[in-house]
Amino acid sequence: MVVTQLSLEFRFQGKKLRGFSCELTRSPHGVLPESVLTTTCQVAIPILLSGLGMMTAGLVMNTVQHWSVFREVKDLLTLVPPLVGLKGNLEMTLASRLSTSANTGQIDDRRERYKIISSNLAVVQVQATVVGLLAALASLLLGAVSHEELDWAKVALLCTSSIITAFLAALALGILMTCIVVGARKFGVNPDNIATPIAASLGDLITLSILALISSFFYRHRDMWYLTPLVCIGFMALTPLWIFIAKQNPPIMRILKYGWFPIILAMVISSFGGLILSKTISKHQFKGMAVLTPVICGVGGNLVAIQTSRISTFLHMWSTPGILPVQMKRFWPNPCFTFCSSEINSMSARVLLFLVVPGHLIFFYLICLVEGQSVTSSKIFLVLYLVAGMVQVIILLYLAEVMVRLTWHQALDPDNHCIPYLTGLGDLLGTSLLALCFLLDWLLRGRADFEELVSAPP
Repeated sequence: MVVTQLSLEFRFQGKKLRGFSCELTRSPHGVLPESVLTTTCQVAIPILLSGLGMMTAGLVMNTVQHWSVFREVKDLLTLVPPLVGLKGNLEMTLASRLSTSANTGQIDDRRERYKIISSNLAVVQVQATVVGLLAALASLLLGAVSHEELDWAKVALLCTSSIITAFLAALALGILMTCIVVGARKFGVNPDNIATPIAASLGDLITLSILALISSFFYRHRDMWYLTPLVCIGFMALTPLWIFIAKQNPPIMRILKYGWFPIILAMVISSFGGLILSKTISKHQFKGMAVLTPVICGVGGNLVAIQTSRISTFLHMWSTPGILPVQMKRFWPNPCFTFCSSEINSMSARVLLFLVVPGHLIFFYLICLVEGQSVTSSKIFLVLYLVAGMVQVIILLYLAEVMVRLTWHQALDPDNHCIPYLTGLGDLLGTSLLALCFLLDWLLRGRADFEELVSAPP
C-alpha cells in the first residue's frame, strides 16, 4: 500500500489570494515516514525520565527491604514484581489502547472521548482489584511451596495491602495516562512513543511507595484484627460500580469478559521473578539486587511496550483484524528482518535497541553516585550487566514482532493481549539475568582472588 500526503499552504493579503505552495509526500511502506531522529527524540526523553523513576524506585526498595514489615512478612518481597508489573499488565495496556484510539481519530469527538476514557478507566479498576488479590494469593502459594510458615494475620495483611496498592496505583496512573495521550494528540506528538515510558516513570515509584506505606500501616495496627478484612471487603465492594461504568462501551466490556487470561498469566510469570528476588536479595553475593531489579525490568518492559504499541497502531491503521499485511505474512520472521530491514517497525526496533546501553550506563552511574555502597563497583559486573540488558531487549523485541502477528491473525487486539505477556516476561528475564550477573561476577572475582593468592610468593 502506497500512502500519499498532500500539504497545501495558501498566502492571503487581506481577502485576496496572493500565492500558494504544495508539498507531496509518498510512502511505499503503508505509513507516512517518521524519521529516525524524530523517533529517537520522542522516545529517548521519556525513557530517561522513566529510568530516573525506576532508579528512585530501586533506592526506595533498597530502603524498605529493611523495614520491620518486610522482614517479618517475607512474601511482601515476592509481591513486588507482580504489583510493579501491573503497570505493564494494566497501565501500559491502557496507554496502548488510548494511543491507538488517538492515532485513529476516535477521541477527537468530545462525547466519544468521554465514553472511551471513562470506560477504559473503569475496566482498569476492576482488573487492578482482582489481579491485586490474585497476586497476593500467588505470593502466598509460592511461599507455601518454599515451606514458609502460614499466619492468617499475615495473609490478611498481604491481601489487603496488595488490593489497595493495585487500586490506588491503577487509578493514579490511569488518570495520568489519559492526560498524556489527550495532550500528545493536541500537540501533534505520537502518543505511542511517550505514553508507556511516562507511565513507567512514576509507576514503579508510586506502586512501591504505596505498598510500603500501606503494609506498614496495617502491620502497626495488626492488633485490630477486623481492620484488614473490613478494608479489603470495602474495596472489593466497589467492583459493581466500575462494571456499570464500563458497560457504556461494548468493545471495552469485551475486554472485561475475555481479557483476563493475559493479565493473570503475566502476573503469574512476574511472580516467579518475585520468588527469585526474595531468595537472593538478602545474600551478600547479590548485593545491589534490590536497587537494580526495577531498572533492568523496567527498561526492558518500557522498550517492548513502545514497540508493541507502534506495531499495533500500524496494523489498526492499515489492515483488518485477522488479515496480515503482505510484508508481515510470516508468523516467525527472520531476526535480520526484525532488526535490519527498511520497514518502519524494523527502524523503530533499531532505535530502541540503540538506547539500551547508553540508558543503562546513565542509570548505573547515577545509582553509584547516590547509593554507591549498595552496588558493586566491579568492571566485570558492569560488562555482564550491559550484556544482560541487551540480551533481554533483543529477545523481547523479537517476541513482540512474533506475538503481535499471531494475535492479529487470530483477530485479537495486540494492545490487550501482547503487552501483559511481554512485560511479564521482561520482569522474569530481567530478574533472572540480573541474578545470573551477580552470581557470575561473584564466581569470577572469587576465582581471580584465589589465583592471585596461589601465585603470591610465600
